[in-house]
Amino acid sequence: MKQELHPPMPQLSAKQLFGVIAALALAAFTMILNETVLTVALPDIMEDLGISAATGQWLTTGFLLTLSVVIPTTGFLLQRFKHRSLFFFAILSFMLGTLIATVAPSFTFILLARIIQAVGTAIVLPLLMTTTLTLVPVGKRGTVMGLNSIVIGVGPAIGPTVSGAVVHAMGWHYVFALMLPIALIVLILGGIFFKVPSAVRVSKVDYLSVLLSALAFGLLVYGISSVDKLEQQPALTIGSFVIGAVSLAAFIRRQIVLTRTGGELLNFTPFTSRTFTYAILMIMIAFGTMLGTLMILPIILQIGRGIDALAIGLMLLPGGLVQVVVSPIFGRIYDKFGPRPVLIPGALLITLGQWLYASVNAQTELSTFMVIHMIFSAGMAILMTGLMTAAMASFGPRLYGHGSAIFNTSQQLAGAIGTTVFVTILSAVSNSRISDGVDLAESYFAGAHWAFIVGAVMASLTVVLALLIKKPTSVKH
Repeated sequence: MKQELHPPMPQLSAKQLFGVIAALALAAFTMILNETVLTVALPDIMEDLGISAATGQWLTTGFLLTLSVVIPTTGFLLQRFKHRSLFFFAILSFMLGTLIATVAPSFTFILLARIIQAVGTAIVLPLLMTTTLTLVPVGKRGTVMGLNSIVIGVGPAIGPTVSGAVVHAMGWHYVFALMLPIALIVLILGGIFFKVPSAVRVSKVDYLSVLLSALAFGLLVYGISSVDKLEQQPALTIGSFVIGAVSLAAFIRRQIVLTRTGGELLNFTPFTSRTFTYAILMIMIAFGTMLGTLMILPIILQIGRGIDALAIGLMLLPGGLVQVVVSPIFGRIYDKFGPRPVLIPGALLITLGQWLYASVNAQTELSTFMVIHMIFSAGMAILMTGLMTAAMASFGPRLYGHGSAIFNTSQQLAGAIGTTVFVTILSAVSNSRISDGVDLAESYFAGAHWAFIVGAVMASLTVVLALLIKKPTSVKH
């Protein structure tokens, strides 16, 4: 692939580099944690505000829709604006949304708060990846990406635990309130350390591209999230898919044309790298499987077995701790040996975890679930470390922002697809069994069994893809 020459990356002291990455990583961790804590708090919010489950679900759907609309624009934003300015805008947006959620008197205010929070989240995730690639020397990227993958993996792992404990002890308002001090620390760290020069490319935004992007990714995520309501609202669900797909095709075509003149909103050139393409496929399978699993585990254990939400959260916690341990280790292995010694074990572990989940039943001990989740979590951490590094190592600095935007957009689409597929299979099978007179626990676990079978088959594809990814050739910076 043809690479462009760029000015050398800024030379920072070890202290400043650590401070910049730490501020971004803590910001990303807080925002991803915020994305997942709502699952356990939602029943209390629904009861307190007197809203239905269908209405309450919009607190998650609205968040995902905002991410899906904003993230594709971050490739342009990272080139158009200074990274320091984007950092402060993202943190202040998140803090404003969190403050509104903390004091929200009604559902409307919480939904508004979640949308504002999502704007900050959508900017921070690509900014973390782009800054790491720009500032960290090539020989250390695997290690730092390993630390970054802790942020992405541990947030969803401990979110239900944190939420369950806080709601149980203090109430749902404090789920949001306790994030404000962390966000303030991030803001202070950024003010001290985030003084990195970044090149700004003056260019006009293509508003038609923004509109097509919003229609494409927003409607596709909405359509995916609404599959379970297909019988009640077929026109809206099918229409969302059709308009979203047509808009996506038009958006991609327009970006390819605009790339020739440098006026694109999102550059799809990274897909000319086979390594990047395989990595995106792998991350979509892995992330969709992970979020699908995290979505149905509390359902089958809480509703099917009557296990307390806090106990379920504590069961998931060791998986997060495993990720903290293995991510930096395999980051160093990547730096020394390349992607395959990282990606292959990671793919094998998530596949093993899914097949083991497919073997559980209504009598399986909670400790067994914990061990299986630790295996699956270890695989996710290893895979995320290798994929983030390998995907972004096959092209030069000008495309880092666009590559990060594609990577994070793919994760959000995969998350919506994964949760929808897992929940749809669980609901269809369990409802069929219940109508046949099978008891509740057996019915839910039968549905989960088939959901995990589908997850295991998909995860097995990552093993094949891992074998196809080669060590990236060096690129000029």
